[in-house]
Amino acid sequence: MSGLDIQVPTAYDPFAEANAEDSGAGAKEYVHVRIQQRNGRKSLTTVQGLKKEFSYNKILKDLKKEFCCNGTVVQDPELGQVIQLQGDQRKNVATFLVQAGIVKKEHIKIHGF
Repeated sequence: MSGLDIQVPTAYDPFAEANAEDSGAGAKEYVHVRIQQRNGRKSLTTVQGLKKEFSYNKILKDLKKEFCCNGTVVQDPELGQVIQLQGDQRKNVATFLVQAGIVKKEHIKIHGF
């Protein structure tokens, strides 16, 4: 009986894979495009997660001119710099970032209803 290899079950962590993705090494950097509801039918589109070497003001200027909307760059203490645009511009912003070569399509996450 001493020749048998017996494996003793160890503790299983179901979140180990998720925590490994969040760690700095090899983590994918996503650009998050979200929508926030304001009053009534008014909404706000936010773009978060662009690389720091890009000029947020130049990107904002091109987005405003392309989509005929107003916007601003906001400094958030947790998220860093975030671009805010008026209206529901999620799909427009995603296609613009891909066509401009700023972000690859698989690195964009669109959130919202």
